[in-house]
Amino acid sequence: MIELDKTDLKILSVLQQEGRLSNLELAEAINLSPSPTLRRLKRLEQEGVIAQYVALLEPAKIGLGLEAFVRVMLDKRERQFAAFAQAVQGWPEVVTCHAMAGEMDYLLRVVFEDLAHFSRFVMDTLLQHPGVVDVKSSFVLQAIKQTTALPLAHLARPQG
Repeated sequence: MIELDKTDLKILSVLQQEGRLSNLELAEAINLSPSPTLRRLKRLEQEGVIAQYVALLEPAKIGLGLEAFVRVMLDKRERQFAAFAQAVQGWPEVVTCHAMAGEMDYLLRVVFEDLAHFSRFVMDTLLQHPGVVDVKSSFVLQAIKQTTALPLAHLARPQG
């Protein structure tokens, strides 16, 4: 973990809301001149605090209106964890995959065109993977809160 001051946190907060700002616009938003803003931004990128810049798409607008969370359990005796983690990388329907502790081994967030697409994925891909012994799915009815912004307020340290 790297040390972040108030100005770093302002930069991160602004960029989490609008990642396409020019350096000049970012400098104005945080009340700092462009040159030190750019230096700080480059440091945050080099240190890996800013992992990447992306465009967030609206799935329903591009024909991916069905979203589900899929809980996957593997046969512990088969030792397929590394193979499963590798296979998931090639499944475009899976937008997030987390290895879990507790009742499931993996939690997948997946998007599909429709129920037929979901069914094909489960039957032809997921259940065909060696070691998969149980799959449970829950379909998203409505997203109540969805953000990519991390909470930064707790990181603010009093300067003095």
